[in-house]
Amino acid sequence: MNTHPVRAALVAVALATVSGAALAHPGHEGASFFSGFAHPFGGVDHLLAMLAVGLYAARQPGATRWMLPAGFVLAMLAGAGLGALDFALPAVEAGIAASVLVLGLLIALAARLPVAASLPLVAAFALFHGQAHHAEMEGASLATYALGFALATALLHGAGYALTRWTPQTLLGDRVHRAAGAAIAGTGALLLGA
Repeated sequence: MNTHPVRAALVAVALATVSGAALAHPGHEGASFFSGFAHPFGGVDHLLAMLAVGLYAARQPGATRWMLPAGFVLAMLAGAGLGALDFALPAVEAGIAASVLVLGLLIALAARLPVAASLPLVAAFALFHGQAHHAEMEGASLATYALGFALATALLHGAGYALTRWTPQTLLGDRVHRAAGAAIAGTGALLLGA
């Protein structure tokens, strides 16, 4: 197995996380496509949840592999749209932290929920992420800002998916995947407690 693509993906995600940390949740002056794109990379909560969707989807059967990431992006855009219409979900930050915890647990437990359960679950979490993204846009055009965070989200889903698919389907690979899920879930628990 060639580990260079895996290493490159991990380095890219790590660098994006470090470089965008200052943009996590303060207001952004002059938000744009680029600040929308940076927002999912800027907070560990968004970053881990979006990677987790890809990690989880990659181990699901058939069409569920693409339905979960696509459903997340669409529901996230809907959440931002609801925010633009002044419809605020309660406890957005807690909802985002819960998404990190639950998605991590699904990965750690190697859960295979039916799509009728997993898709609404992922979409519900995505609504909270969309609301948070909208709250950060500070006067930007919703269309350009949303295009930025939707593209970044899709890339993070793809990174999680690729990392899972490149991990050997062996006992060791399964343990690594589950350990990553446990680490994500642990972070989610810490975020909920913060």
